Amino acid sequence: MTVFLAITLTSLLSLTALLALVRLYRGPSLLDRVVAADMLLATMVSAVGAEAAVNRHVTTLPVLVVLSLLGFVGSVSLARFAVRDQL
Repeated sequence: MTVFLAITLTSLLSLTALLALVRLYRGPSLLDRVVAADMLLATMVSAVGAEAAVNRHVTTLPVLVVLSLLGFVGSVSLARFAVRDQL
């Protein structure tokens, strides 16, 4: 069961990361690229969280907190930059 779960999680998270990278590369506007980068970071957080849950690690919690804060601060700062750029 654990092997099936690991293969399923790996394939779904890899597909999500691939689609986010495609949007990051092709995105016609800056905001599309920002959303794609945020989605890629959310996929990384999900992958680290899934790895911690499957292997029962509690030491990866600080990594998850730092990645989440990085995504939040990055999204807010780029959104403020985009709003200021349009004015």
